[in-house]
Amino acid sequence: MSTEIVTIGRLGAQGDGIAQTEAGPVYAPFTLPGELVALAVNKAHGTLIALKEASAQRVEPPCRHFGPEGVNGTCGGCSLQHAADGLYHAFKRQLVVDALRAKGLEPEIAPLIIARPGERRRVVFTARRTEKELLLGFNQAESHHIVAIGECPISSPGIVSRLATIRKIASAMASNAEPFRITVLETATGLDLAFEGIKLGDRQRRATVEAVLGERGIARVSLNGEIIIEPVKPSIDFGGVPVSPPPGAFTQATRPAEEAMAKLVLNHLGKAKRVADLFSGIGTFALRIARTARVHAVEGDDKALKALDFAARNTQGLKPVTVEKRDLFRRPMMAQELKVFDAIVFDPPRAGAEAQCHELARSGVKKIAAVSCNPVTLARDLSILASAGYRITSVTPIDQFLWSAHVEAVATLEK
Repeated sequence: MSTEIVTIGRLGAQGDGIAQTEAGPVYAPFTLPGELVALAVNKAHGTLIALKEASAQRVEPPCRHFGPEGVNGTCGGCSLQHAADGLYHAFKRQLVVDALRAKGLEPEIAPLIIARPGERRRVVFTARRTEKELLLGFNQAESHHIVAIGECPISSPGIVSRLATIRKIASAMASNAEPFRITVLETATGLDLAFEGIKLGDRQRRATVEAVLGERGIARVSLNGEIIIEPVKPSIDFGGVPVSPPPGAFTQATRPAEEAMAKLVLNHLGKAKRVADLFSGIGTFALRIARTARVHAVEGDDKALKALDFAARNTQGLKPVTVEKRDLFRRPMMAQELKVFDAIVFDPPRAGAEAQCHELARSGVKKIAAVSCNPVTLARDLSILASAGYRITSVTPIDQFLWSAHVEAVATLEK
C-alpha cells in the first residue's frame, strides 16, 4: 500500500472517483471529478485520506451516518450524498447513455426522472444481536460491519418512525450473534417485515408474536417465506387494484418511480387490445394494463403469479387477465406464441431478457416496452431488437435508489 496525491478525472459506473496514475486507474469512493486528494492506494483501490482541493460540486451530506467521517461510521446504504444534484443527476443519466452507446445505439435519452428523500417504501436492513443491544442498519461500504442508524433520509417516514419497533421485533427473532437481513416494505395496511438468515426456535417464535401484538403498524412478519404472524394482510395499490404481495416479493422501491414507469408503458401501449406482460411479478404493469386491454401475464415465481391472479379475479372493471407460470430464461415465449399480441411489456431481473428478445425479434409484434434495472443488459437486449428492425422511440432513465449508482430505465420500441 502506498500514499499518493492524485486528481480525480471522472466518476466510474459504481460512483467512485477515478484517478489515472502511472500504474493504471485508481478507484476512490467519496471523491468527485476535479478534486485533488490524498489516497491510500492498494492496487486499483484508493481510500480517501485527505481532501486537498474540493470540487465546487461537493455538498454537505444530509445524513450523519454517511461518509468517511460519519458519527457512527461509513454507512454503505448510499454512495453519492456528497455530490451536488446537478452532477449526480447527470451521472445517473450518463450511465444509460454510455451503456447504449457501447452497443452502437444512440437514441434520444430523456432527462432523468429524479428521486427525492423520504420516498423509499422498500428498504433492506442488516441486523445482528450483540451483548449490549441489537444493531440495525446497513453494512459499512466494503465491509461486514453494521452501521447502526438512528434515521435514514432515503426511507419513507412510515419506516423511519418505526425503527424502534423493527428493532424490537428483530431482537425477539434473534437467537445468536449471526447477522441477518430484514426487508421492510411499507404497505397501505402497515409494514411487511421479511426476515432471512435466522433459525427460529419456539421461544423466539412466541417472543416475536408477542412483540408484534404489542406494537401498532405491523401488517406481517415472515421468515424465509413462512408467515410468522399476520395481523392484517399487507396491501399495495397498482393503479387502483389492491394486491397482497407474498412474503419477500419483489416490488419497485418507490411508488413515484413505479408510477412514472407505468405511465411511460401505458402511454406507449396506446390502444393495444391484447398485451403480454413478461416477467410480470405480482402485476405492477399487468393489472394497470388490464383497465383497457386483455393481458397475459407470464412469471416464473408461483407465489407472485397467484397474488396477481387473485387481485385480477377480485377487482371489478378489468379486462380478462390470464396467467402462466413459466421460466422465461430457460423457456422463453416463442415467436409464434407472441404473434397473437398487439404489444409486449417485459421487466426482467438484472440479467436481462436475452433469450426472450431473440424470440421477440422474430415475432414482428408491433410495440414493445422494455423496463430494466440494469443499463448494460438493457443495451444488449435493445441491440438485439434494433438489429431485427425495431426502432427505439424513447429511453427514459429513472432514479429510485437515491444517492446510489443504481438507475432504472424504460425504453419503448416500434416495428
